[in-house]
Amino acid sequence: MNPLEQLRDIHLPAAIPWWPLAPGWWLLGGLLLAGLLLGWRWWRRTKAPRPLLVAARGELAGIERRYRAEPRPDRLARELSELLRRVCVVRYPRADSAGLTGDPWLALLDGALGGNDFREGSGRALAEAPYRQDPVLDAEALIALVGRWLRALETRR
Repeated sequence: MNPLEQLRDIHLPAAIPWWPLAPGWWLLGGLLLAGLLLGWRWWRRTKAPRPLLVAARGELAGIERRYRAEPRPDRLARELSELLRRVCVVRYPRADSAGLTGDPWLALLDGALGGNDFREGSGRALAEAPYRQDPVLDAEALIALVGRWLRALETRR
C-alpha cells in the first residue's frame, strides 16, 4: 500500500464571519457616531434658524404692517418695546432683563449691537414714547433698528 494514499485532502478553514465585528470596527463606528453628533450640534448652534428669532421677525413684520395701516406712534413704540422685552426675557437671564427700565434697559439693547443707537439714537423712543400722549419718533429708523437688533442676536451665539 502506498503511504501517499493514506493522506487526506487539504481542509480550508471556515470563512471568517462578518459578525460579531472586530473591536476596531466598533471603535470606528463609535467615532463616526460621535463625529455626526458633534457636527449636528455645531450646525444647530451656528446655522440652524432659531425659532424665537424667526417668530420675532414675523411679529416685527406684523407690527410694521399695522403701523403702515394706521400710523400711531404710541402703539408702535409700545409694541416694539413689548417685542424686545419678550425676546430679552427668553434670551438673557430673567433677573438681568425683566425689570430693567430707562437707560439700563436701553444699555442692554445696545449691548447686542455694540453701539449706542438705543441710548442716543432712534431707539431712545422706546424708553419714553410708550408713556407719552402724542410721542414724536422716527418710525422707519426705529423699525430698522429693531430689525438690526434681531439680526445681531441671530449672529451672536
